[in-house]
Amino acid sequence: MTNSSTTASLAPRVDFTNQLLVAMPGMVGGSLADTVIYICEHNEQGALGIVINRPTDLTLGDLLQRIDLELSLEIGVRQSAPVFFGGPVQTDRGFVLHTPIGDYSSSICMGTQVALTTSRDVLQEVAAGSGPDQLLVTLGYAGWSAGQIEEEMAGGAWLNVDSNLDILFSTPATERYQAALKQLGIDPIMLTGVAGHA
Repeated sequence: MTNSSTTASLAPRVDFTNQLLVAMPGMVGGSLADTVIYICEHNEQGALGIVINRPTDLTLGDLLQRIDLELSLEIGVRQSAPVFFGGPVQTDRGFVLHTPIGDYSSSICMGTQVALTTSRDVLQEVAAGSGPDQLLVTLGYAGWSAGQIEEEMAGGAWLNVDSNLDILFSTPATERYQAALKQLGIDPIMLTGVAGHA
């Protein structure tokens, strides 16, 4: 039985799922400096996100061959798409952000349009020349423990903005940081000394 007076006194929790976090210059360091992160899951246990603006030299075709998937001729130009650095956690594991959601064995759905799949079946479809219409493949993810993302937001480390499919999948990777800021009406030059979030 829960204590109703304690439950009633808790402030509503902010949910950053399906939001983009934009790293503030000088506030976020290390491998997440200058990143845009799409938050796939945020709950009482913490948060999981994928960096969407840090392509690596590894191509999707290279990755598929490394995991012993034979490439169909139908895969076409998709095989030359970059694999992204998704974050510093589990960098040996693949994560596929995609739309439409599909029916895969291990997916997290963010609303009705976008899913994050970690099972091999989505990559098998891609290698065969089918699979999701739009996708972004990463190695690794960014993770936060319980309450950590809220503390970092309160400290001004990140700006948050609603995500959209264009930024996630169509905007060139090198322009995603500026595109996310543009949604907030911010020029990157204005960021020095800025704190807080939208």
